[in-house]
Amino acid sequence: MSVKLRLRRIGRKKIPVYSIVAADQRNARDGRYIEDIGRYFPLREPAEVRLEEDRALYWLENGAQPSDTVRSILRRRGLLLHHHLKKKGESPDEIEAAVEEFRERMAEKDEEVKIAVGARGKDPLERERERAEEIDEEAQLRAQATPLSVVQEEAEAQGEGAESDATSASDAPEAAADEAEDTDGSADADTEDESEESTDE
Repeated sequence: MSVKLRLRRIGRKKIPVYSIVAADQRNARDGRYIEDIGRYFPLREPAEVRLEEDRALYWLENGAQPSDTVRSILRRRGLLLHHHLKKKGESPDEIEAAVEEFRERMAEKDEEVKIAVGARGKDPLERERERAEEIDEEAQLRAQATPLSVVQEEAEAQGEGAESDATSASDAPEAAADEAEDTDGSADADTEDESEESTDE
């Protein structure tokens, strides 16, 4: 029986959580396993790993082969380095010192990666926030520069000006119509006078 250290999915739908297990490689992914040695939460920021390191080392020493993802997890924790140095016959003190140095390097590297990823991820959000703040500032400046009463007065003045223009425009056709009636009326009076004179004769 060949043993593998691999992930076993135990999370809900669309919220994966994995159990790190030692299992017979012939078993299904989520099937029987020999021992549960940790948890992996990939959706947390940053991804969280809880691992019983002594049990992981026990299985590595007994020939268990890690899957690619579990190998990456063990490497980041320094367990593969620990296993390698132990196989070489290094003393426990040297192994501890080497593992601590490796973990410090990995922590610095992770910080650099987080900073790089964070800058790319936050950049559009930061730009959007800055834009929203600029729009708010402009609105506040406009509100401070012109009080509401002034704006209302201007609107009323523009409304009155439009009404006076409309009344003068409507008065012009009426005046023209009155003048036309006056001229028609005087023409009618002249024709009446002429007709009266002709009847008198």
